[in-house]
Amino acid sequence: MTSRTVKRYADAAKPEDLFTGQRQARASVLDEYKTSLDDRWNEGGTNAWKLWEEIVPLGYQGSYQRVRAYLRRKCTSPRPVMARPPSPRVSPDGSFAARKPSPKPNTST
Repeated sequence: MTSRTVKRYADAAKPEDLFTGQRQARASVLDEYKTSLDDRWNEGGTNAWKLWEEIVPLGYQGSYQRVRAYLRRKCTSPRPVMARPPSPRVSPDGSFAARKPSPKPNTST
């Protein structure tokens, strides 16, 4: 670390004082349209391009990419996650274990 970084850490009264610069929570051009996007998302509108086209006439001047990035965080998975079926097991004699077992020969005499 440089001496300037060490001094900055030493001079900070609380950890929040260290959070400066680009990562601060700032107002976004999308902020006033988020409620509209959330409402349409909850109604089933999941196409980012269509939702962007709907808010542009309302005065949104930001990019489509900003809308897409906001909606991507809302989407947890593009399709439901399905469990894979178990693979068939092969028994020592080379047959599949899913078959019915053959009757055991009666060896009691």
